[in-house]
Amino acid sequence: MKTQTILLALALYTGSCFAQKLKGSDTVLPLTQKEAESYMKANKANKITVTGGGSGVGLAALVDNTTDIAMSSRKIKMDEKMKLQDAGRAYKETIIAYDALSVIVNPSNKVSQLTREQLEGIFTGKIKNWKEVGGDDMQIVAYSRETSSGTYEFFKEHVLNKKNYASNVLNMPATGAIVQSVSQTKGAIGYVGLAYSEGNVKSLKVSYDKGKTYIAPSMATAKDKTYPIVRPLYYYYLTSSEKIVKPFVDYVLSATGQKIVEDIGYIPLK
Repeated sequence: MKTQTILLALALYTGSCFAQKLKGSDTVLPLTQKEAESYMKANKANKITVTGGGSGVGLAALVDNTTDIAMSSRKIKMDEKMKLQDAGRAYKETIIAYDALSVIVNPSNKVSQLTREQLEGIFTGKIKNWKEVGGDDMQIVAYSRETSSGTYEFFKEHVLNKKNYASNVLNMPATGAIVQSVSQTKGAIGYVGLAYSEGNVKSLKVSYDKGKTYIAPSMATAKDKTYPIVRPLYYYYLTSSEKIVKPFVDYVLSATGQKIVEDIGYIPLK
């Protein structure tokens, strides 16, 4: 009996039999769900629960110690770092994949390309009609993620040049809601991770050199870094939980895990 107890304790300690939670970024969500499914097939004693809500939600859960891993599509913020530090919780950051951010419009829209400056104008409210950027005389309806989203933060910093979104931009609770809204609204524009780009929306070519060259988002252009809106995707976890979470993190970083990254439309590390 004593030997069985020791073996059980050892199994729990080594992470070969455990349940863990991952929470956060909606961008990272579908990737992590696929990784978890594959991992649990190979490690049947393990149970992994994955939920979204946004990068900010995941990192808040890490601060509260209610998740084992926070999924994030942006880097941890200073105030989040300070909260973890104040709670005496050291953490680790791991880049698990990259993601190209696609700017999407309704397929009926004849505009097929925009400069970074035009995107800034649209989402800050300076450009209000598609005719101002070569389209039809039609009001622009801009969709964004909500403020807890890492995608919202990344787009603001790297596309809007840190300027504020216009007050009439419609904030959506999830990436899928943006795809659905853009597909159903003729004058719509939004932004989503490459893996979310579907046939019912049109991805635009983007220029970061004031219109000299326009590049379409794709696996190839993200890999060769010619597409300008590419970002890392992160896992954050407490160092005190490392023995529990590391087998899964290592699986995601392995050749098998990185093949899943590419198979579902994200950009692998190598």
